[in-house]
Amino acid sequence: MSFGLKLPGSTSNLGPGFDVLGLALGIHNHVTVEAATSGPTRVTIEGEGEDQLPTDDSNLFVQAATETASTLGQDLPPLRVQARNEIPLARGLGSSSTAIVGGVLAANRLFDDPLDEAAIVSLATRIEGHPDNVSPCILGGLTIASTANTGEVTYVRALPADGLEAVVAVPDFEIRTEDARNALPDHVPHGDAVFNTGNACLVTAALLTGKVDILARAMEDRLHQPYRADLIRGYDDVCRAARDAGALNVAISGAGPTLFALTTSNGTKVAHAMANAWKKHDVTATPRVLPIDTVGAVYE
Repeated sequence: MSFGLKLPGSTSNLGPGFDVLGLALGIHNHVTVEAATSGPTRVTIEGEGEDQLPTDDSNLFVQAATETASTLGQDLPPLRVQARNEIPLARGLGSSSTAIVGGVLAANRLFDDPLDEAAIVSLATRIEGHPDNVSPCILGGLTIASTANTGEVTYVRALPADGLEAVVAVPDFEIRTEDARNALPDHVPHGDAVFNTGNACLVTAALLTGKVDILARAMEDRLHQPYRADLIRGYDDVCRAARDAGALNVAISGAGPTLFALTTSNGTKVAHAMANAWKKHDVTATPRVLPIDTVGAVYE
């Protein structure tokens, strides 16, 4: 059996929606999978991560496929995996989630698709640890997801209002998710939690109704960005440049260091303003205007 997968990247949190909100983006990793009858599993990688990612059973894609097979009570056959990656590593654009989702979907297809959508979301979340990147990768569009104590994920997938542009500026340095997590305090003031709850609801409502002007305030956050900003050289200047160029607002994409903005008409101007602001801090950043992926992961 041989098949392909197209897996979108994503941005998560959208400011205040920490570990809950996610948005699929039009940047993709492509994987071709073939089940072999013998020999070790082999992974070949072209593009992002080709000199960094493992090419054996320790590859995250293979690990996720192995975990899925185990969940199904099956043994994963040796695989021949060919990956063509567009999504940069360790930049907050969901690269690891595409590997996890790809592995789950690949194993599910190899065993005749016994897992339904909800089971795939919950399993991918269990492997990843939180649902805000895996859910938009699987489903496309805007996702709102929460994990119960049982591990079951409750989620809603919706399409954002028309006319929005997603802008990213991807700097030439990495932040490990572990370091970004370690920057967060164990406890936050009750007032900050209330502030973020309200803003996360407002962001969701704005994206669904098209009342995007409120994003100027609604995307503000007190739970993670103030603590992670020091990990991102030039953070304040880049955010200011994005807003001055006409962005509705700007946020750290996932764990960073990529910064993400939403606009309605001037995405290219915003993207270049962000990259130019970073240049003043001796950081080279790649500016991109990306469509919102409305489809999610698909077999090719």
